[in-house]
Amino acid sequence: MIGYLDAALEDGEPIILLSALRDVALSKGGMRMLAKRAGINRESLYRSLSPRGNPRFETILKIFDALGLQLVVKEKSRRNHHPRNPSHR
Repeated sequence: MIGYLDAALEDGEPIILLSALRDVALSKGGMRMLAKRAGINRESLYRSLSPRGNPRFETILKIFDALGLQLVVKEKSRRNHHPRNPSHR
């Protein structure tokens, strides 16, 4: 699970992370269980993790917490470093 989500984060595309979170939720007891643990309305969770979802960062943090995970910041390796906007370093 951790490697899967880590790879989704490294991809850099939000839709990939949302899809991975949806997959993990389904494998860890389902959306209803995750929604309950995260304190999020089930329908809102489905919308947030849908391909057209645009969840708030707070929602993502609640989902990670409900999965027993935390986001960690680390420096990119040189080969994976592709800044989206180099002027904001």
